[in-house]
Amino acid sequence: MTGTPGTPGTPGTPALAGAGADGERHLPIAAIRPPRPGRWIAAAVAAFGMVWLLYTVVVNENLHWDVIAAYLMDGRVLGGLWVTIQLTVLSMAIGLALGILAAVMQLSGSPVLRGASALYTWFFRGTPLLVQLIFWFNIGLVFPSFGLGVPFDGPKLVEWQANELITPFTAALLGLAINEGAYMAEIVRAGIRSVDPGQREAAEALGMSHRQVLRRVVLPQAMRVIIPPTGNQFISMLKTTSMVSVIAGAELLTVSQRIYLGNFEVIAMLIVASIWYIVLTTVASVGQHFVERRFERGHHALPARVRRNLRPFGKGSA
Repeated sequence: MTGTPGTPGTPGTPALAGAGADGERHLPIAAIRPPRPGRWIAAAVAAFGMVWLLYTVVVNENLHWDVIAAYLMDGRVLGGLWVTIQLTVLSMAIGLALGILAAVMQLSGSPVLRGASALYTWFFRGTPLLVQLIFWFNIGLVFPSFGLGVPFDGPKLVEWQANELITPFTAALLGLAINEGAYMAEIVRAGIRSVDPGQREAAEALGMSHRQVLRRVVLPQAMRVIIPPTGNQFISMLKTTSMVSVIAGAELLTVSQRIYLGNFEVIAMLIVASIWYIVLTTVASVGQHFVERRFERGHHALPARVRRNLRPFGKGSA
């Protein structure tokens, strides 16, 4: 029996890959990627540029790599590094607390609270951080002393001199934290608004208070939206602390400036500070990555977690 050429199952027909749902057989697709010479050329240019830049930096005698290596682990530099870390962590913690408070006030039903929160975010986002730092450092020119007592020029129980209370570190902390709180307020508010209003309504229907709704239902779901920009703000704060050098805050850049004013190694000391800033931001970026993965993984199990938080109220209402 001879078959017709080109008919499946007959002699002279090449082997076919497989059958589809309708019984027809299909030939395998041998996909070939099209050539992309532009990509190869761009990669070669980028690689050449990076190698040339690295070579230029390494062999440049004016950079004084021996001075950089000598001061990289210097005690004064490490002390400034520790002040930078302290300012970053404390400013972000206080700023986050202020941001949550301001965001809750913005979503409040009271027009007075909404107006106060809007005024706070408007003013501190509208004025430069550098101006705020200088203002807090010179607050003694406006208020020579601070105290606790009867308001409206009444007697004071305790009183402190502003020049003694507001040190460069305190002024830096006030400026950074209060300014950060204004930005965190918008981030937290956006995260809270991202939660379905039905979640809040269901929790309130079960008899939960506003605080319980916020803590057990809204914030756990809003964290997935809040965490990424908060991580970016933390990384930005690590570098923003360098602005404290204008009030001699003893952080990393200030210490580096004091050293190069003595040894005249300006570029070398700036590179030392830059290396430590890169190390800090790299560590913070890695931490942000893992925190985001943690909350992203928990997002799929979040509805069950919210139902578990509501369970005691559901039983009580039944």
